[in-house]
Amino acid sequence: MKWGILGTSFISGVMAEAINNDGKSELYAVAGRSEHNLNTFAKQYGVDKTFSDYQALIEDQQVDIIYIALPNHLHHDFIVKAAQQGKAILCEKSLSVDMEKTELALKAVETHQVFFAEGLMYLHHPLITELVSLLKSGEIGELRSIHTSYIASIAEFVNPDSKGALYNLGCYPISLLYLVAKTMLGEQAFEGRTATAIGRTGQDGNICESSLMMQFGQQQTATVHTAEDHGLKHQFTILGSKGCITLDSNPWLPTQENRLSVEIYETSKRSVSVRAEGDAFFYQVRNIRQAVEKGLKGLENPCATWSDSHRIMQLLTEWHGLVR
Repeated sequence: MKWGILGTSFISGVMAEAINNDGKSELYAVAGRSEHNLNTFAKQYGVDKTFSDYQALIEDQQVDIIYIALPNHLHHDFIVKAAQQGKAILCEKSLSVDMEKTELALKAVETHQVFFAEGLMYLHHPLITELVSLLKSGEIGELRSIHTSYIASIAEFVNPDSKGALYNLGCYPISLLYLVAKTMLGEQAFEGRTATAIGRTGQDGNICESSLMMQFGQQQTATVHTAEDHGLKHQFTILGSKGCITLDSNPWLPTQENRLSVEIYETSKRSVSVRAEGDAFFYQVRNIRQAVEKGLKGLENPCATWSDSHRIMQLLTEWHGLVR
C-alpha cells in the first residue's frame, strides 16, 4: 500500500516513521513547498519520489493513500482534490476550522465514495479499546460528569490560520468526551445541550486558552479546558453513579505502557495496565491500511467515523463561537 504525504511538518515525520514501520506499507512520495525541507525529509525517511506541487502527488496513479498534514484551514481543499482523484484519505485533525469547510470535505468523500478518516490517532490504540470495554461493563454506573484538560506549549509552531488552541489541541479532549458520552448514552448524547465558555487570545489573535462548561443528556455535565502556550499536561476523569475512571497516562499520546484507574466510591480502587505493540501512530497506519485493503470507506468505533468527525467539529465550532 503506497502512501503519499502532503507537507513536511513535524507530524509528517512522525507519520513517516509509522508508515516505514508497517511491513505492508510503503512511503512512496512526499510533497512540500520548500525544496530544502523536502529534500531533507526525503533523505531522512527514505522517500524516493518528491513533488513541489501538491496536486502532482495527488494525481500520481501509484499513490494509494494520501495523508494530509497541512494546516487545519487547508484540509478541506485537499480532501476535495484527493477525493476527486479517487484516493483514500487520512487527514490530520482537526478536520477543518468551520462547518462550511467541514461540509464541503465530507460531501466530496461521499460523492466520490473514497475512504476517509480524520487523524485522531489515539482512538486506534488498545488503551481506548480497554476504556470503552470498561464503560460498557457498567462498573462505574451511569454517566454523571466528565472533567478534562489538555495543554501543550505549541503556539510558536502552529499556523495562525489554523484558528488556535481549540482546533490544535481542544480536538483531543472534545473527541474523547464525545466517544465516552456516545458509548454510555448513545448517539443522542448531546441533543439539547447547553454550554458556556471563557477564554483568552494570544499574540496571533487566536484563542490560546479556553474553558468550556456543558450540560447534556438528562443529568450529565462536562468541563473541558485547553491551552497552547504553556506546559504539557493531560487530565481525563469520568464520574459515574457508582465510581469513576481516570486516565493516568496521557490518553492522547499512548505508548507501549499505559495506565488507567478504576475507583468504586468508598469501596475499592485498582490500576489497570494496558500494554501495546507500539504508539498510536503505529496502530493508525496499520488500521487504515487494512481498512483500505478491505475496500471500506471509513472506520468503525472506537475510531472516528465520518459522522463522528462531523459531530466533533460541531462541538468544536460551537465552543469557538461561545468564547468571549
